[in-house]
Amino acid sequence: MPKRRGARKLALDILYEHDVTGFGLDKLLERYSQNPAFVYASGLVNGVRECSEELDGLIQSHATDWALDRMPVLDLNLMRIALYEMLHALDVPVAVAINEAVELAKIYSTPDSSRFVNGVLGKLASEKA
Repeated sequence: MPKRRGARKLALDILYEHDVTGFGLDKLLERYSQNPAFVYASGLVNGVRECSEELDGLIQSHATDWALDRMPVLDLNLMRIALYEMLHALDVPVAVAINEAVELAKIYSTPDSSRFVNGVLGKLASEKA
């Protein structure tokens, strides 16, 4: 699993950079293509890109009193990655996808982010079950 955590972190970096700078995802993927975690990370980035409307709609409908544009960009991308894995990566248990997002939020985002990410993803997971 450590390899996948690195891939999730790389996917987070790419999606964050895209959202903050506006650089194209294809250019960013090309820039990071030599990273050892690239294969899984690029699948996550492309999956989030392809399913963005679905993912954002689900996040928005489960993030009580929060608009997507008010959420920290890191938190939003962590939830997108985890939700993509929950819905489309059949080899990743739901609990693992949520736990990884929460752990990355603890490391890279605000002090309250891990609880927020866990709450939104937990609501989504309980409906999925």
